[in-house]
Amino acid sequence: MNFEAVKAIYAFEMARMRRTMLQSVVSPVLSTSLYFVVFGAAIGSRIEEVNGVPYGSFIVPGLMMLTLLQNSISNASFGIYFPKFIGTIYEVLSAPVSFVEILLGYVGAAATKSIILGAIILATAHLFVPIEIKHPFWMLFFLVLTAVTFSLFGFIIGIWADNFEKLQLIPLLIVTPLVFLGGSFYSVEMLPEFWQTVTYFNPVLYLISGFRWSFYETADVSPVISIAMITLFLAFCLGLVWWIFKTGYRLKA
Repeated sequence: MNFEAVKAIYAFEMARMRRTMLQSVVSPVLSTSLYFVVFGAAIGSRIEEVNGVPYGSFIVPGLMMLTLLQNSISNASFGIYFPKFIGTIYEVLSAPVSFVEILLGYVGAAATKSIILGAIILATAHLFVPIEIKHPFWMLFFLVLTAVTFSLFGFIIGIWADNFEKLQLIPLLIVTPLVFLGGSFYSVEMLPEFWQTVTYFNPVLYLISGFRWSFYETADVSPVISIAMITLFLAFCLGLVWWIFKTGYRLKA
């Protein structure tokens, strides 16, 4: 294992976060704070509780997951796409590093950024609503596993994309709607029976449900199923990345 190569890629990507602090940290935190103000204060005052949890507190895991997914994908996709765009990816590919080391550097940095952002948002949420974390270990587990999995997914998008528009295509048209329809602001039990059945086909539901369970011990599906779904998607992404580097898909001219 070439740890120096991993460290170099990781440090370079983390330095980009420091250079773009306004865009990488301040903007997502402000956007999430607005959600807390609008949904937690304005709408939350009209909805007393959801599954025994005050509405303002209930939406915290969903909002964290929304931000986590968006930033994991965008950080990882841009991190690998930009070297492709300017041509420096060929220097990385010709260096004595394996695809595992490249993956650890880029995905590790993207996941780290998302975890830091998630921690900041969690701290910010305390300013607006009361929060109780009944299972801190499992909360951290879900946070890290989701950040790593969707950073991998973003890495794949960055390799697949051949222009800047495609970088935003899947996050905007697929991921964000799935998050909003995956129980971020409501419980599945509040929906009519038909739409409950439809929602269970939404993979993001399992991420939000498991994450919310770690906070309040309330969930739409079993946390065991949530972990299984995330692990399955992680395995799929790892297999796809292995195939990409094996075949050189969108990497070799």
